[in-house]
Amino acid sequence: MEDHYFIYLSFNNQAEGWRLPVNPESIEISEEGQGKTYNIVGKGGGTEETRAGEINVIQSPRLKTVSFSSFFPSKSHNYPFIVQGIPELTPNPKYLYLSDGIHDPMKYVKDIRKWMETKHPIRFMYIVRRGREDGKLDNASDRDLNFPASIEKFEWKEVAGSPGDIEYTLSLKEYVFYSARNVQPVVNAKGETVLVQQQPARPNEGVMPETHIFQDGDSLTKISTKYYGDSARAREIQELNGISDSEVEGIRNGTVLKLLPK
Repeated sequence: MEDHYFIYLSFNNQAEGWRLPVNPESIEISEEGQGKTYNIVGKGGGTEETRAGEINVIQSPRLKTVSFSSFFPSKSHNYPFIVQGIPELTPNPKYLYLSDGIHDPMKYVKDIRKWMETKHPIRFMYIVRRGREDGKLDNASDRDLNFPASIEKFEWKEVAGSPGDIEYTLSLKEYVFYSARNVQPVVNAKGETVLVQQQPARPNEGVMPETHIFQDGDSLTKISTKYYGDSARAREIQELNGISDSEVEGIRNGTVLKLLPK
């Protein structure tokens, strides 16, 4: 059965994004190790695997890189090869942009440029589905790719022979979320106090807003927990907005509160 390929780019926890309307002819994916070599001087072991001389120390792999070229077609050109949307592929039903057809070519360009300027990662999804005899597609594939990435390079130009079409080249690099991990003292079964490293919070691809509109049920503590995962920053929000202690309980709905950067 025929394989079907779909490529999605999304931003801000998939609050916006789209499917590539025309699949690239090829995608270059680079995955490299970063082992280090050393020379061991002296007599080695008794086998080829334990001999003296150059050895290689295996380390964590480098970040994946992805690059491809294609074009954003003008809506006035009814190309037969434009990728059609498949509802089953939508990661979350509320994100209808993943199957809403094609956009004006400049929308894709403007979105990519905007995402680059925010200095936040996007999400790259490369999805492969095999067609079945009943006309549907398989639900999963071990060839799928799905990871956050930074936009390293974006080049585009209008096509002279096809007015309205925009050719482009896009290069991405895998992005790894990192943060400090808390270490908590814990008493083990032997009564000894040991330090245990806490698991980091689930990565959040969302972009931090600059303001929050106060609504029913809100409080500075809840707002602090929502945006920072820590209620202790409520005092900082209060001071940033010039709210006195006597005014904290009387904040009106619709009040626009400035937020601190993460």
